Amino acid sequence: MKYIVGARGSQLSVAQTNLVIEQLKKANPDAKYEIKTITTKGDTDSRPLFTIDQKGIFEKEIDRAVAQKEVDFAVHSLKDVPSELDENLTLACIPKRETVNDVFISPDGSSLDSIKSGSVIGTSSLRRAVQVSRKRPDVTVKPIRGNIETRIKKASGENYDAIVLAKAGITRLGVDVKYTELSTDDFSPSPGQGAIAIVARADDSETIEMLKKIEDSDSRLEIEAERALSDFVDSGCRFPVGAYAKSNGTEMTLTVTAFSVDGKQSLHVSKTGDKNNPKSLGQSAGEELQEKGVNDLALNWREKVEEWNKT
Repeated sequence: MKYIVGARGSQLSVAQTNLVIEQLKKANPDAKYEIKTITTKGDTDSRPLFTIDQKGIFEKEIDRAVAQKEVDFAVHSLKDVPSELDENLTLACIPKRETVNDVFISPDGSSLDSIKSGSVIGTSSLRRAVQVSRKRPDVTVKPIRGNIETRIKKASGENYDAIVLAKAGITRLGVDVKYTELSTDDFSPSPGQGAIAIVARADDSETIEMLKKIEDSDSRLEIEAERALSDFVDSGCRFPVGAYAKSNGTEMTLTVTAFSVDGKQSLHVSKTGDKNNPKSLGQSAGEELQEKGVNDLALNWREKVEEWNKT
């Protein structure tokens, strides 16, 4: 049996798709896999991500290929996948999640704590931008786009003195670069960060059964809790909320942080519950955030993003 696998053409996407294929080959030694790369809106639009008012910019075209049977399944970075898929598609598999931490990269090896005042820090994420500003209000944060290796090259001191990005991407690419790992206490990750999503047609039971062989049950449950929280408060590129769920035996703890636009105000929630009821845990954390005023923060963020888009 041969499977055609849909993926973005970026180095990271191809690398993580190959990692998935390696796992699948071990679980299904008689099957063969071929990658078909597909260009997405996110690959052709160079604007900062938070200015693009559209969900699924890195996956919509690829999932359309799944639905139209041009490919058998698709491999995505999970945080790029909207919670609402077309009714004929399903999130068929979540393999074991990578480390969720962000990392700080600078050419001279400086950490976020030690880099000189006035330095320019690049990030593609509003969440990371406000977290950097909270930690170091004396530096300048600027948007940066491009694949991981391109962003690393830009951190040469000419336009950027350092960058912040996800550790999982560096690990999957095998990039040889020195970095400082940032604590999740200060840099709460994006919901789904470090996880891979495999999307298949909902009626393709044979492919789904094959993919399920590499599913990691704890990763699935943790992701469901984080995505339930994200749905409840409607977070995303235009309203950054950090969320991290971690299983421990039969329980799971979901830690959530939301910030004001200027970074001066933060809301923090930590909930522990039955790990086998992750959506309830996510909703419970969302309800507590609402009680603490998260809707006001969200409105302020969206108003600010609209203001930035007009300038």
